[in-house]
Amino acid sequence: MQPAGGHAVYLDAKAFLPHIRVEQYPGQSLVCALYEEGGIRTVEIGSLMFGKYDENGKLVPAQMELVRLAIPRRVYTQSHIDYVAEVIIEVFNRRNELRGLVITEETPLLRHFTAKLKPAQ
Repeated sequence: MQPAGGHAVYLDAKAFLPHIRVEQYPGQSLVCALYEEGGIRTVEIGSLMFGKYDENGKLVPAQMELVRLAIPRRVYTQSHIDYVAEVIIEVFNRRNELRGLVITEETPLLRHFTAKLKPAQ
């Protein structure tokens, strides 16, 4: 595509938060932490969005646990990007304090839009 450039940065939530089991949605945990820390709005592209349940109701996780940060062309200044990087670094530095999440309510379809979650114990 022209002009050359990307439209997003992806964070590997499994690598970022290896202590959070995939069943506790590390991607969504990271999304919440980035928003709470610095108001950074991102989206989880992982098991909350694409996970399924088997016939026994056990989660079949998505292949990857990603967090997407959209970066539209010519919208943000360098100071905006620097701020986002600083927030990510701050969350990374305290990553061991973050906990996973459990779903308390969900719909059968598109649960990632309306699911209610709470911190895991």
